[in-house]
Amino acid sequence: MIILDAEMSGTMPEKHGLWQIAAIDLENPLNLFFEESRIDEDEICDSQALKVIGKTEKELRDTTKQSTKEMLNHFFEWTKSVKTKICISQNIWFDMQFIAIKSRKNGVDVTTPYRTIDLHAVASFKYYQIHNQFLLSADKQKSNMDFTNVLKLCGMKDHRISVDMKTGKTVQEGTPHNALEDAKLTAECFSRLVYGKELLKEFNGEPIPKYLKSL
Repeated sequence: MIILDAEMSGTMPEKHGLWQIAAIDLENPLNLFFEESRIDEDEICDSQALKVIGKTEKELRDTTKQSTKEMLNHFFEWTKSVKTKICISQNIWFDMQFIAIKSRKNGVDVTTPYRTIDLHAVASFKYYQIHNQFLLSADKQKSNMDFTNVLKLCGMKDHRISVDMKTGKTVQEGTPHNALEDAKLTAECFSRLVYGKELLKEFNGEPIPKYLKSL
């Protein structure tokens, strides 16, 4: 299965660019993909997104980097090395929507199945098993299982910067978002939630909670 994460210059695939893709073969974590590209000339940058990824618009338009089309072609070529091509991520629809729209724009065939697994749903169900209720927002109107809370459920901390995409206000100071690092975090969380075991050695310092081992 493919643990996937992508970084963009904003949240709207019709306007913003795709500049980073990372993926990990869950059944063979040493088999991974990680590439960057420049965004297209007609694509724009959102100031809040730049704050999240710690990049400037000039860096995202670096003409020495490959095109988005080349990166997408390389990604789909890499997926041939993975036996089970189900893509998994937090809010997977968002990453896949971006990849699908940019692939269509650049004439690249999407070769991964449209059936995916959302880490949010997996974590929400596991939380319900443990607490007999879902993790909801204060007003009980929506799920509060964001990636920070997924990590917390898995016994891990979120060291990344968090920004309110509407106001641009920094909610939490931390490291810029990076597709490979986020893919690793996602892979570790999925392994802990579904299999009840650790996956990557770099997270050994954050022991898996007993309640995940017992389920």
